[in-house]
Parts: sequence; structure tokens; C-alpha cells
Amino acid sequence: QVQLVESGGGLVKPGGSLRLSCAASRRTFGVYVVGWFRQVPEKERTFVAAVTLGGGATYYADSVKGRFTISRDKTDNTAWLEMSSLKPDDTAVYYCAAGARLSSSKNAYDYWGQGTQVTVSS
Repeated sequence: QVQLVESGGGLVKPGGSLRLSCAASRRTFGVYVVGWFRQVPEKERTFVAAVTLGGGATYYADSVKGRFTISRDKTDNTAWLEMSSLKPDDTAVYYCAAGARLSSSKNAYDYWGQGTQVTVSS
């Protein structure tokens, strides 16, 4: 069992930046792929980005490519999502997830955090 806790969300103006963190409860976090997803009310949770076990490979949704960067610490139980050039359409609850394989499908992830709200508005 892995417990995940996201932090770093908040209110930011269009064009601004935020850094989300995902802290895991166990050192076995290192054996999992880490993904970030987001969800707005009454819509499906959608894929944002994912990173492999050692951080060597990353995968992004087209909508965030070039603006968001996912990373993880190989020795710590933490992963991050650096978000820049934020747009109002990026407003959502952002979730961290851990799973066994690199995938854009939420069904591939076994563990989820509670989410952190990101609001992009002037």
C-alpha cells in the first residue's frame, strides 16, 4: 500500500507558474511509475504526464507538452509537476498516481492521492 499526498496547488494568473509535489508514504514508491492526472467537475479524469521508475522516460499529454515538466527524486519518495505558461483551461484538481506501467490510462494506476486544486484566473 502506498499513500500519496499532493501539495502546491493554488491560485495563479494566466502565464504564471506552479510546482506541484507528490509525497509518498513508503520507499517502495521507487518501484512505481508516477503519473499526474487532472479533473474538472462533471468531466472524466484526464492524463497530464507520467515518469518511469528511474525518471529516465517521460510522457505528456499534447495539451501540456512544452509547458509542464514531470520529475522524481530517485532517492526520496517525491515527485513533482512543474507547470508554466498556465492557462485558464489548466484549472482543475490535480492528482498524483502510482502504477506498474507507463500509461496515459487512469486504469493503469493503483494508488491515488486526494488531489490539489489549481486555479488559473486573472
